[in-house]
Amino acid sequence: MAAASALVSRKLPRLLSLGRRMLNDPAEAEDVAQETLIRTWKQAPTWVAGKARIDTWMHRVALNLCYDRLRRRKDNVSPDEVEIIDETDGPSVQLEQAQTASALQKALAQLPERQRTAITLNYFQEMSNIEAAATMGVSIEALESLLARARRTLRVLMSEQTEIPGKTGVKR
Repeated sequence: MAAASALVSRKLPRLLSLGRRMLNDPAEAEDVAQETLIRTWKQAPTWVAGKARIDTWMHRVALNLCYDRLRRRKDNVSPDEVEIIDETDGPSVQLEQAQTASALQKALAQLPERQRTAITLNYFQEMSNIEAAATMGVSIEALESLLARARRTLRVLMSEQTEIPGKTGVKR
């Protein structure tokens, strides 16, 4: 029981974070994290140390569960439902942060699934390129290519979302 408790306390926050970023739904993220932990517990007796890192395996399971849920969805979560506010800042800073978070969420939702996954694992899950590549089952070069394409696309999408209509080159 102590080992299970330690595993949950160490891994749950990152699994929840991955689920939230991929699914934009805290309840679904909790379901994914819980299912990942259950599968880990069930597979524990057959685990072979040294064959793969438990972190990589757990993130792969969570990622696959997220993909399954995304495939089953008929409609996307509206970026308006995502609210990220830092209460220590003033209202104008909060508004700007909320607008930036909303624009980023919209831009991330427009990325192809593999690019969004690469960005999520690398930036939001703070995985190294090696860990993210292993989690996605691709080479490091393929991951770096996905990241480069995703960054370029995000740059364009973010700049398009911050332009004032009718005025070229003017940003809000």
